[in-house]
Amino acid sequence: MKLDNFDSIMSERHLFIATSTEKPSKLTISFALEPHASLGAQLQNHDVGQSVDAFTPGYASIGRLIDGETVARKFGVMVGDYIVAVNDKGFRRYPSKFDEEEIEDLTSKLESSSIGFVSEKTDNDKQLKMRVLSGIKEGEGYAALLETIKEVKNAQDTANPLLISLERYGWDSRVNSWHRFLTARDGNVSEANEMIQMHKTWIENLFPIDLSSTGLQNIVKAKAVSEVDPMTEGYPPTVCVDFGKIQALEKGCTYDDVVVAFVVYTELLLSRNSNPRSPKTCQFIDLSGTNIMKGLNVGLLKKIYSVFEPNYPETLHKMVMYPVSMVVRKTANMLLSFVNQKTRDKFIITDNLGVACEELGWNKTEVEECGGIVPFMNKHRKNADILG
Repeated sequence: MKLDNFDSIMSERHLFIATSTEKPSKLTISFALEPHASLGAQLQNHDVGQSVDAFTPGYASIGRLIDGETVARKFGVMVGDYIVAVNDKGFRRYPSKFDEEEIEDLTSKLESSSIGFVSEKTDNDKQLKMRVLSGIKEGEGYAALLETIKEVKNAQDTANPLLISLERYGWDSRVNSWHRFLTARDGNVSEANEMIQMHKTWIENLFPIDLSSTGLQNIVKAKAVSEVDPMTEGYPPTVCVDFGKIQALEKGCTYDDVVVAFVVYTELLLSRNSNPRSPKTCQFIDLSGTNIMKGLNVGLLKKIYSVFEPNYPETLHKMVMYPVSMVVRKTANMLLSFVNQKTRDKFIITDNLGVACEELGWNKTEVEECGGIVPFMNKHRKNADILG
């Protein structure tokens, strides 16, 4: 779920909670004011018999929003929203775990004059809306959903305009994350289930995170771990780990503090991704100004990897380590032998500024005009102070 600021995820005691939950929010799209309009979105079919769709609540989701003042955009529809009912007729794959009253209604936050009136529903309507399709073959759920939408629109009944009910889930909910865990385990359902269960246990044990920790505060204030986002189209924002600043802190923080800071920024970046089914981040290990062999700090990298790999699978776009000379590169590759090959293929170890910029989506010319990587990062560093 999208977060606009840090206040929404911190309590009065400065506790950082995980940025995604299993509980969805709901949204109802009314075509009352534009009965002949199209939705303005391309749908993604989740009724093709694949294991990756095992936990999707419905048979279709919003795959892409079309440009322009469409019905979907007026209602604040987002990529990844799942269609679960049409005119209060449910098209669910499985029952909801939550009562309707428990779920935040995003529709109520919209101006009724601009979206059309949505009448109160009876208990009977609500029960029908939660209907699960049963006894159907592959593809029939998606086809039935589309046919119902078509029938309602063709009827042109102004008293009963087309209403599409959607549910929105967080990026780390099982609904959206299952396919990532399944991919990480090469399609092995049993192993993916075990992996996701261990991930849930890890969340319960780690969160909420106390942001008042001295070590964490030292790291954040020194900008030893931070977010950099020049907002290059097609590239996700970057979690930057400055090993030189971590070295300078000496006893001011522990490996665990660095890992926790890394987790906080990773959570924030993933939560703001426009597609909750495929959230991505980049990682930049800044080794400038360090003794490369000391600065590489394999022990810390191993600690970060041991948390990132099992808990944020398939979210890494690229990880760049820079600058690393050709002489040291071979040694660095051997020292990183603990990284699995799938993730290792996303690692870029280089001393070439152009390569580093290309992989991260950073403009090399701008980097040079800024005077180098560090001033460029300072210019594009976001949310540098998470401590309030």
